[in-house]
Amino acid sequence: MFLAAALLTAPLTALAQLSIEITGAGANRIPVAIADFGGDSANGQALALVVRADLERSGLFRLVDPSGLPSGEASTPPYADWKSRGADALVGGTVAPAGGRYETRFRLYDVQKQAQLGGQAYGHAAGQVRLIAHRVSDYIYEKLTGEPGIFSTRIAYVVKSNGRYELQVADADGNNAQTALASREPIISPSWSPDGSKLAYVSFEAKKPVIYVHDLTSGRRHVAANFKGSNSAPAWSPDGRRLAVVLTKDGNSQLYLVGADGSGVTRLASSPGIDTEPQFSPDGQWIYFTSDRGGSPQIYRIGTSGGNAQRITFDGPYNVTPRPSPDGKSMAYISRSDGSFQLTVMDLATKQTQILTDSAKDESPSYAPNSRMILYATEVGGRGVLAAVSADGRVKQKLSVQAADVREPAWGPFTK
Repeated sequence: MFLAAALLTAPLTALAQLSIEITGAGANRIPVAIADFGGDSANGQALALVVRADLERSGLFRLVDPSGLPSGEASTPPYADWKSRGADALVGGTVAPAGGRYETRFRLYDVQKQAQLGGQAYGHAAGQVRLIAHRVSDYIYEKLTGEPGIFSTRIAYVVKSNGRYELQVADADGNNAQTALASREPIISPSWSPDGSKLAYVSFEAKKPVIYVHDLTSGRRHVAANFKGSNSAPAWSPDGRRLAVVLTKDGNSQLYLVGADGSGVTRLASSPGIDTEPQFSPDGQWIYFTSDRGGSPQIYRIGTSGGNAQRITFDGPYNVTPRPSPDGKSMAYISRSDGSFQLTVMDLATKQTQILTDSAKDESPSYAPNSRMILYATEVGGRGVLAAVSADGRVKQKLSVQAADVREPAWGPFTK
């Protein structure tokens, strides 16, 4: 308890970062060249390396070798040379000192049409090169795919090592990992606020499960639910004002709504069974949840003002942990088949399903905010690792921390 409390008012503490292994790619990758950035050579090279790694990790781009060709911005780049290397798109830019700070400028070109697609300029501190690189990657991704990029987003997860639990926050590429909370007692179920400034989670430091809301900037937190019995599975409403939670204060695990400040608890549903793992739909009209009210664990949804619950899953005897996609079109969940627990996706319009993994102990799915990727926890060699897979199952990644158990992932939202 002392260890946990000691970190409440401290800034996030730097920790070992996740390593990422990519094992798949999209069907039709876009060939893109990221030229070395001119100006300050060290910062320019560092920025270009991050942008290349971001795009390659997405599985949607094939990187073209830029060596030997001009770096930096150019009003008219040598299109013929880039075309001969097979590039469809080209990025060139500079990172240069500007009044005690730095300015990063870049342009994106369509090599085939010999036309400029756009560009941006960012003022920033010397230590923000990686952040700016992710923003450059987001711009390129959106211009070339039509979808928002997710490279500037963050992920949260729990690392267990030597009997110590740490709630960590990292960039989407696993770098810049920092500890928000550390404890000798378990920390589970982190959930991002819609604006990305807070995490709700469950901590056992009081020797029972209690829900906290933790401000990531200040390090301060407050209790959102500490009723008799268990307080678990917090999920934010889209407006950030309420949490859906699971409480046992009146008997079995049941669904409740509570203000994010801990006020105004209201029971959402009554069931003779166990209701758990709530998650709001992106439009805020529904709460999806897991229940055994029909005899086996299945996924249901109920209106946020209550009413009758509707069963959503019917295939298989065990379907849990519903996570609607941010675009509202699909739902990720964990299904059991032949003894294996696997990440599955349902198209909510057609009810068609697809198993996305070949592992056996998947849990805790979490969508990227553009609905393109799904982060989840699984086991490799008896140790918890994180993994990510594209919603179509083609692109796969494994994220791990050496000699540690990593679980409970949550992908953060887009932030301004």
